[in-house]
Order: sequence, then C-alpha cells, then structure tokens
Amino acid sequence: MTVSNPYLSRARVRAALHALGLRPSRSMGQNFLIDGAALATIVTAAALTADDTVVEVGPGLGVLTWELVQRARTVVAVELDRRLAERLRTEFRTFPNLAIIQGDVLRLPPATILAEHDPDAASGARPYKVVANLPYAITSAALRHFLSTPLRPTLMVVLVQQEVAARICARAGDLSVLAHAVQIYAEPEIVARVPASSFFPAPEVDSSVLRLRIHPQPAVVSDQPEALLRLIKAGFLHPRKQLGNALPGGMAAMGMKIDRQRVLDALAAAGIDPTRRAETVTLEEWGAVYRALHHIW
Repeated sequence: MTVSNPYLSRARVRAALHALGLRPSRSMGQNFLIDGAALATIVTAAALTADDTVVEVGPGLGVLTWELVQRARTVVAVELDRRLAERLRTEFRTFPNLAIIQGDVLRLPPATILAEHDPDAASGARPYKVVANLPYAITSAALRHFLSTPLRPTLMVVLVQQEVAARICARAGDLSVLAHAVQIYAEPEIVARVPASSFFPAPEVDSSVLRLRIHPQPAVVSDQPEALLRLIKAGFLHPRKQLGNALPGGMAAMGMKIDRQRVLDALAAAGIDPTRRAETVTLEEWGAVYRALHHIW
C-alpha cells in the first residue's frame, strides 16, 4: 500500500505546495502526512469495507483520501482551503465515489455534509465513519461537532496531538471536560504514536492515532447528554477548588442557580466526598449527581 500511494512523497508535497503558491499554515494545521506506516495504521484502524460511507476532514493534498477512495463506497472530503479543494477535484477526478466540499466543517452539520452524496447516510439509514488527519487547531471542536449531533458516526479514527489523545483517554484522577465530552459518546483508544517527523512540515509535537468507538446511546444519561456535560463543565469551572465549593459557584456562573446545601446533598446522595476535586470524579459519578439534581433540569 505504501509503495502505490502517489502522495507519500516529501518531494511531491514540496512540488505541489510550490505549484499552488501555498505556504503551510500553522493556524490551519497544515502538516502533511508522509509516513506510510502511520497511514497504514490509520487505514487498518478504520476497518473500511466496500459498503462504508466516510467523511474526511482536512484532506490536504490527498494522501489519506487516496487510501479511502480505494476501499469505501462513498468518501466526502471537507477542505477549508480553496486552493487545496480545487487541486483535489482535479487530482481525483477519475474517482466517482469521492465528493469534495470546500468549506468550514464546523459550520456544516453532518447531515448537510452527507446529504447530496449519500442521502441514506444523511437520513441515518446508513451508518458512516469519520477518518481524518485533523487540523490541530480544531481537534476538540471537530470531535464535538460530530459527537454531539443526533447523526453521529459509528466510528472515528483521527490523527491528533499526542497530548490531546492522552487527555481524551484519561481516567479518574486526571479527567477533564474534554475527556468527559468524548467519553459520554464514545470509547476512546490510542492505537499508535506518530512522531513529528512523519509530517511535512514537522510540527513541534508528536501525534497519536485515536480511535473512537461510538456508543449506540450516550453513556450514563442517554436522554440528556448535553445537560450532563453542562453540569460537568460547572464542576470544572474552578478546578483547583474542592467540589463542594466549586460546583455551586460553577453552576451559578453557568446560569443554574441553586442552594449550596442542595448541591452538597446531591454529592452525598452520589457517594462523593465534597472535598474531592473535579478531575477525580468519574462519568458514572457525575451521572449520579445529575440524577440527584433532576429537579433543576
């Protein structure tokens, strides 16, 4: 696979960027993958079949796109940079199963992305996957964009900063809002580390291949996952404070005014010591607090 992919060449990347008059933008996260082993890891982790519909975010020069169109039924690639989008349309014009959308993925609901190219996927009748080398600057926002919608993918395999992947996969004692925001909807797993040298230009940090297996229903509070996340955000608003003090103030700051004693009672009902800090509280425990405070939702 790594031999036949024509986009796995540092020289080709340089030439393509020169032809486009494009200097890779750090703000847009334009670091182009040139490592065949890392590419193979992404493709393998995605377990693609000929029946799959795939959304790719930030296809760039097309190194991952080339692999996706060989394997999937339909690929919809969303590229922000107009020059790169036009080049992709030219380079991949012989692949009828590929659609290129030029635009900001964060402004395009998944149903809109899929609608013209796979109406069955857009309606939820056919599942879809997200496979991408995500631009660093929008990693968290892009994950939330696909996870918090009713039309969630069944699987996401994304290349992200190593530190971000570790935060997403964290367990009690090192949890964050980002970890909960992902783990409400998916089971995260770090598949492999990808060194900075695998990209051109090389970023300042290493990356990881992150696989998210999406839950059929959101975990813990399946009917109100975003309300649960608001509660968690309130708890993390003052992360250095003990939860008994941080949560009432955080809730008030987020427009959920409640008597402090009620919060302490809810923590007690959930079996949570109020001297603990937010990073130690598991998703299941947050769910118990949420249910104890059901009257405010």
